[in-house]
Amino acid sequence: MAWAASGSAAAARPGGETNAPTCYRTAGGALEICRDGSEAEGVLAAPPACSFARGVQLVRLSRAGLPGPIQAVFQGESPQSGRRRGEDCSGRKATDPRDGGTLRTGRNPEQLATILPPSEMRFGVSLPEQQGRRRRDEGTAPAVEGIGPRAPITISGRDWAGEEYSYVFMLGQEPVAAPSEEPPRGSRRGQSQAEGEGGERQAGEGLRRRVQIEARTLDFVSFEIRTRDGEGTSWTPAESDKGKQRSAPTPATVLDVDGRPIASSCPAAPFDTQGLAGSISISERTYHYFYTDVLPEDCGLAPEKRRTGLYLRTATDLAGDRVWSAPRRLGGPLPPGTLARVARSKDGSRWAMSYTCYRPANAPGGPVADICLQYTADLDPAGLGALTLYAEPLEAARSPAYLGLRSGGDGAGRFDRSAHFWMTDAYGNLDVPSTFAGKSGLLTWVDRLAPGAGGIQGSTVYGRPVYWGTWTVRRTGTP
Repeated sequence: MAWAASGSAAAARPGGETNAPTCYRTAGGALEICRDGSEAEGVLAAPPACSFARGVQLVRLSRAGLPGPIQAVFQGESPQSGRRRGEDCSGRKATDPRDGGTLRTGRNPEQLATILPPSEMRFGVSLPEQQGRRRRDEGTAPAVEGIGPRAPITISGRDWAGEEYSYVFMLGQEPVAAPSEEPPRGSRRGQSQAEGEGGERQAGEGLRRRVQIEARTLDFVSFEIRTRDGEGTSWTPAESDKGKQRSAPTPATVLDVDGRPIASSCPAAPFDTQGLAGSISISERTYHYFYTDVLPEDCGLAPEKRRTGLYLRTATDLAGDRVWSAPRRLGGPLPPGTLARVARSKDGSRWAMSYTCYRPANAPGGPVADICLQYTADLDPAGLGALTLYAEPLEAARSPAYLGLRSGGDGAGRFDRSAHFWMTDAYGNLDVPSTFAGKSGLLTWVDRLAPGAGGIQGSTVYGRPVYWGTWTVRRTGTP
């Protein structure tokens, strides 16, 4: 299905792009979003040069006694071997395939601080993508290589049925058999990309697909990982000791109801894989997993030209052996690399969708990166496919439904809004801290152009600040 306008969600900005406040209508004209200087923004995390926080989901936990009231769950860096605790480290780059492989959690107060409160590495795991390899300069010493778990999504188990676990779904990679050692079409031999930085690709390294893996926890401190056990699966503790991994179980790829792995559509070089990043929201005791993936017909294109679509899978019990339904495509095509998050609105009556975009060329500041946000008219997921997300041409990824975020940037008018997420309740639905009770939602994002600690410029991921901002919707009085 083409991502076509139905006339119900066309965004319009009164008075033109240069007038303030910046307003547009969504939800079939029933809602208006006006985001001006009255909306709050701040710095959530300011990592040092050797650390990063990415895809920060703030979760309000539902049960008393848990380390709350708000838990931050995000992807962080792998421990750097050979460095003593408290010792300064040199700047790290995301092109190191051993980095970016841990799940991190930490407690947040209701009043958001300007710096993310202390958080701890919970586990890093041995993924199917990892392999032993001899280093050229160390003779016989094998090096474990592989991009660790990323893009965590946190959601409550079936507490309405007495379950006490919460679940965290993450993305790993697994090898894909290739007919030859030739690089994928559109790629240059010896080159791959990670967050805009070039990195070396080893000969014979092969192609990968993203796969979904699963962990569960009772307290967001100790975790168990779903692993393969013969014909079935079991839960294996992920043990750690002061941030150093003692046990690294190999997780099992999550399966759908037909026994097929939850895997991305297209094979690619390790740093070029796309797909499966998204969000999970509970509605009517059903888990809704919304994500983007490359359109299968675009697998033959270069990774940076592969368009994406929005997909939905559902489940009723995350503890089962075969979790998700077959995929249902809700819409597309979308621009390459689109990241979208979907959740029930704060009042629970409709879906909200945030997605990566650029402002229109005639907007203040020109076509800079922003985050766009729209609502559906009701809770029918098909309504997401009726939204007009982008203006033509599609590849420009421009939309008038942008929030007009102000924080970040390199000081020269350039901004980057990467790996955005938001605050949710335990069921993946929109929530806000009590200090912002009148707001409709709160977003987090990374700006890979904003100066990091000490003005570092070495990496577009490590040391880059994480920001947060709120938005407000209001009824227009129209249907």
